[in-house]
Amino acid sequence: MNYREYGKGHAEHIILLHGGGLSWWNYRTEAELLEDTFHVILPVLDGHAGSGRPFTSIEDNAAEIVAFIDGELGGSVALIGGLSLGAQVLLAILAGRGDICRCALVESACVIPSPLTCALAGPALGMSYGLIRNRRFSRLQFEALHIREDLFGDYYRDSCLISREDMTAFLRASSAFSAGKSLRASSSYPLKDSLSGCRARVQVAVGGKEDRRMLRSAAMIHGMIPGSTLEVLPGLHHGGLSLNRPAEYAARLRGMLVEA
Repeated sequence: MNYREYGKGHAEHIILLHGGGLSWWNYRTEAELLEDTFHVILPVLDGHAGSGRPFTSIEDNAAEIVAFIDGELGGSVALIGGLSLGAQVLLAILAGRGDICRCALVESACVIPSPLTCALAGPALGMSYGLIRNRRFSRLQFEALHIREDLFGDYYRDSCLISREDMTAFLRASSAFSAGKSLRASSSYPLKDSLSGCRARVQVAVGGKEDRRMLRSAAMIHGMIPGSTLEVLPGLHHGGLSLNRPAEYAARLRGMLVEA
């Protein structure tokens, strides 16, 4: 597993899992804000630029994170956060190991199946993939995703490095960003009953401007995890908290760990 880390040497570990089509830079600013107190680890999920591995499944990504925590971090961490695809990986981790972290923040995870969209992901991407390296086309996609401007360079660079096969695979597995607005919140990762045994303190967050499927998914996740809290964030689009409000996100993580 490839990753970036900040604040190495601190005793408490935070792992943040980026959204589909993004990479570790999804949480770069948060890591810089937290590295004075915490060891922050930003994995590159499979199939993304710099991962060194093709995307196979959400479960395989989750298994890699768990193996890393067991092998390098003593079997547990203070907090795991995830956005979109990363949030789905986080749910898979918690379903298998409900005590692997004290706290978790699940942001904009889709868990309502959409077989039709999953089937159409490949053909739709086939029609647009050749345009990804066109900077103007990439700019239009980026603007449709409502991501803050200073991340465009990272987004464009890494979008050009993701293979069609990997992009199709994680589009089908999650509500990915890179395919644009029409597919962003369509595919999904199903909830596992074992999540009901999760012992972490979990916050579920979703943007108030996300579509109905995302809002319903957030409610389902909240209902499945005992003691979790649900917050619908007014005025925010998909991923708007971690991508566009990094200072607020970092402060939220600090608050969660103080209260845990």
